[in-house]
Amino acid sequence: MVGGGRMDRVRRNSLLNLMALLLLAGILHLFGRYGTDYQIRILNNMAIFITLSVSYNLINGVCGILHLGPNAFIAIGAYTSAILTMSPMEKQMNYIIEPLMWPFSVLNAPFLIALLAGGVLATFFAFLVSFPVFRVRGDYLAIVTLGFGEVIRVLCNAFQGITNGPLGLKGLAPHTNLWWSWGVAAVTVVVISKLVNSSYGRAMKALREDETAARAMGIDPFKHLLTAFLISAFFSGIAGGLLAHLITTISPTLFTFFLTFNLLIMIVVGGLGSTTGAVIGAALFAWGGEALRIVEQPVQFAGLKIPGIPGMRMVVFSLILMIVIIFARHGIMGRHEFNWDWFFRGGNRAISSR
Repeated sequence: MVGGGRMDRVRRNSLLNLMALLLLAGILHLFGRYGTDYQIRILNNMAIFITLSVSYNLINGVCGILHLGPNAFIAIGAYTSAILTMSPMEKQMNYIIEPLMWPFSVLNAPFLIALLAGGVLATFFAFLVSFPVFRVRGDYLAIVTLGFGEVIRVLCNAFQGITNGPLGLKGLAPHTNLWWSWGVAAVTVVVISKLVNSSYGRAMKALREDETAARAMGIDPFKHLLTAFLISAFFSGIAGGLLAHLITTISPTLFTFFLTFNLLIMIVVGGLGSTTGAVIGAALFAWGGEALRIVEQPVQFAGLKIPGIPGMRMVVFSLILMIVIIFARHGIMGRHEFNWDWFFRGGNRAISSR
């Protein structure tokens, strides 16, 4: 009876997950048909941030490793997908100081192949850097990954024959739409949720709590941390490709530590270690970033004109982060995850309390 009840819950939850995906598809269809360009842009940003925050949370929240270099993998994915989707004529028009190196100058690929190539190349660089990264822990690991992010940004500036240097790449095809961005976000959430709930995920959580004890139980820290690092880099690279083909212009200034700081805000506010929290934090950041534009605009108050201050949005976000750290240290979700059993238990409690 107990096993049958569990199977019924599994079937019910699978059906509810399918219904939720169909509902999401319906909402995207309505916005794609009737929404304004501004609304669609916000939804695309939200989906890309969800992909980035969920993948970033895997290494920072689930594994407990302070990784400060996701901007490097986003840059690698963005440049790779951009170069592959550009036609030879578009490459000639962009690379006016120094021509693009062969064979990149003649390579051309469909958008899906370009996205996957960006993710694979980001994973390759993550594999190379993982050996020095995981030889250290704590603040030293954070410094190494931060340095790697800065190295990639400097190389993007210096390699004129590949990245076009500080001029960047312009006129990219706007391939990213609601279906691409939200499709990738959904796949990212499903894959990482499955991983976190697997034996590998439990081993990663054990390493987060006490690496020495986990090692004594037979868990290989390098293997499990490397797995999380590579998966996080892969999805970050794909998200970089989506970002490049959403804004259609990229340059090295886009991939500074400021981007990593934004991701830190998302996962800390949502709850370190919670995939649900990472989704909520990303959604709030994407929506709040637009809602808080008002603080950067001139304001008339009591006959006085207060000029707008560029960058005030990030000051507000920083204040919100400080408030969360002080009063809600575990974020919105803490380490909890949304599930249908919890949802129905909460609903039953609300009904019984009436």
